[in-house]
Amino acid sequence: MLMYALIGLSLVLVGIVGLQFTYLFYADKLYQERKKYLQTLEQKHADVTRRLDIAEHLIAEQNARLEAPHLPAGKEDDAWAEVIEER
Repeated sequence: MLMYALIGLSLVLVGIVGLQFTYLFYADKLYQERKKYLQTLEQKHADVTRRLDIAEHLIAEQNARLEAPHLPAGKEDDAWAEVIEER
């Protein structure tokens, strides 16, 4: 009778070891997938950062153009006078 109990116990332990190995393989696969996903996110982050730098540069150029005077000082009144005379 003791022999049957020991055989049953050993089979239960083999089943538990099998479950642990199955979970170990699952955890390893999950780790690899998360690693790939993290690399993808890092690549997208680098791309978005590059695009943001370009956009900030373009905005800075546009702001510089808006702040720069279009006509030299003093000639602005002459330009309006010419527009009024043309009409």
